[in-house]
Amino acid sequence: MTAAALALTSVSASSAQAVTDHDHGSSASGDAVRAWDEIAVNTLISLPGPAGGAPPAAAVHMAMVQGAVFDAVNAIGHRHFRPYLLVKRYPRWASEDAAVAAASAGVLHNILAGVPNLPEATRTTMLSTLATQYADALADVPDGWAEKAGIAAGEAAAAAMIAARTGDGRFGPSQWVPNDAPGHWSPLTDPATGLPVLDPTPWVGGVQPFVLKSASQFRTRGPLGLDTARYAAEFNEVKQIGALESTTRTTTQTYIARWWQSTPVRSWNEVGRELSMRNGLDALDTARLLALQNLSAGDAAISCWNDKYHWDFWRPWNAIHRAAEDGNPATTPDPDWAPLIAAPYPEHPSGHLCLDGANVRVLWKYFGDRIDGGFSITSISAFLQPGDVTVRSFDSFSQVLAEIVEARIWAGLHFRNADRQGKALGLGVGSYVVAHELQPFRHHHHDW
Repeated sequence: MTAAALALTSVSASSAQAVTDHDHGSSASGDAVRAWDEIAVNTLISLPGPAGGAPPAAAVHMAMVQGAVFDAVNAIGHRHFRPYLLVKRYPRWASEDAAVAAASAGVLHNILAGVPNLPEATRTTMLSTLATQYADALADVPDGWAEKAGIAAGEAAAAAMIAARTGDGRFGPSQWVPNDAPGHWSPLTDPATGLPVLDPTPWVGGVQPFVLKSASQFRTRGPLGLDTARYAAEFNEVKQIGALESTTRTTTQTYIARWWQSTPVRSWNEVGRELSMRNGLDALDTARLLALQNLSAGDAAISCWNDKYHWDFWRPWNAIHRAAEDGNPATTPDPDWAPLIAAPYPEHPSGHLCLDGANVRVLWKYFGDRIDGGFSITSISAFLQPGDVTVRSFDSFSQVLAEIVEARIWAGLHFRNADRQGKALGLGVGSYVVAHELQPFRHHHHDW
């Protein structure tokens, strides 16, 4: 998709007179929005970690895609919500399906064409696949002025997002400053190479937020003091139940800990699509839901990674190996201790729960906490064992968050304080985004 294509102008008012019944490609359903959301998720999480496939970077890129998709649909016809970026209006008869495809494909093309650390053969294949998906989507839209107007709206929305995110800090310098003092994080060593295992996207905390005023706006209270009784209690909790060979963690707890090692971007977009379809949301409301979810998650990722490198707190395996240095008589070192699961960046706060909290806050606003009939999440965790169930159902969002708090401890990844503060950060970011972005105009039926 060339810059010239992205600059395609809208159809003039006089062209509207040429529209026939066959040319009306606009659809009130959210099917196209959901289809392209799934394409975007699958495309972005399939990137190698350093090219943006890691969960926090994928959240940032999904915010770009879904923000543009919302703007494209919202720009067509009668104005319902305040736009994210695109102020220009397009005819009411423009095809929403074409607009969604053009907006999503336009942003995805820009991301795939520009990310570093991606083998050129892989880049070529991914761009070719995207081009085919875009062509197939447009083939389902009747030719005519409606399609052209929809494409123009989508390309304008994509161009606005691409311009706004140029020079936003993505793929910038690492936020990590090594520090050998007790309480600070140090990476594990890859036994095969002897090299440190580092964060594939340490720049996320330095990215310009989408809605927040700054990346540090939701700074957490921070880790517990190493010499406190509460720190010792949390240290001993994860030391016992989070160990690779724990004798207190049950088989079910081990399964759940592994199951949740799946990217939140995939999990929560799946839930958003499922609930939007079940509740009959139209294209605009589906686009708004997914935009609010992903703008919230993008800003939660930025905030969380800014917080992680601000505090630079050690992981349980750092803490347990070096407990003799923490000044706390209630902790005892174990140089052979290993976690069930490891992660290559500082511990505080929990990145998973930052992203979970942000998504949940938006979904909660739309549908309430308890969902009639429940909802499903499919895990793509690489830690699942052969025969493990990948799809699980839940009754409420609070149930999910409570389980993930425990799961990150069972995995040996986090102290309880980091889980709680990560959850609070995500919920706070989600609330802020919902209150400040994509707000309805007074005449629309939504009250938030």
